[in-house]
Amino acid sequence: MKQLESNDYFGRSYDTKERFIGYWHQINEVVGLNPTKVLEIGIGSGFISKYLKERKINVITLDIKKELKPDVCGSILTLPFANNSFDVVACYEVLEHLPYENFPKAISEIFRVSKSYTILSIPDANKFCRLFVQIPKIVSFKKIIPLTRLKNPVHKLDYEEEHYWEIGKAGYPLSKIIKDIKMAGFKVEKTYRIFEHPYHRFFKLDNSKDVSKI
Repeated sequence: MKQLESNDYFGRSYDTKERFIGYWHQINEVVGLNPTKVLEIGIGSGFISKYLKERKINVITLDIKKELKPDVCGSILTLPFANNSFDVVACYEVLEHLPYENFPKAISEIFRVSKSYTILSIPDANKFCRLFVQIPKIVSFKKIIPLTRLKNPVHKLDYEEEHYWEIGKAGYPLSKIIKDIKMAGFKVEKTYRIFEHPYHRFFKLDNSKDVSKI
């Protein structure tokens, strides 16, 4: 299998316009929670953590690839942190790089180390159409309308992107992903696709718990 090299995150082909729109959503979701301490799983280009750190947010980055120079090198399946260590855990476009049988374990580990919220983004391959209505000084309306397939496509391992699965492929409906997220203990506060880049689906997860009982 092709492995993404560290320099792959800094080429023009990686940082597309759509990806930068995704960066805005990733940052906005975290900043809106006003966290004291954040864990970012999957450092990528380092853009998100650098921005958040410049906003004086205490961000710890974790990645399995030491060449990306994360703060901590480790696996999402065995996070090297104590329970309830972070106000917010951010995990963007990472979980699809694991075989799906590892998804419940990864989600449980995220739940364990976070104490308030988790923000995920996962590729969503469901078909859609976009509706955009703008009447100056009257209304501006954007909506993604999901389209039904007669048969969902079977996911083939993407050797370029290293995706083992994606939402909307055969065997991976959104309902299954949400069910497994809830099984870990999360409440799904909201989930949405980015209008400008619907391939990215975000989840805002409430993992508040009574830490006095843990």
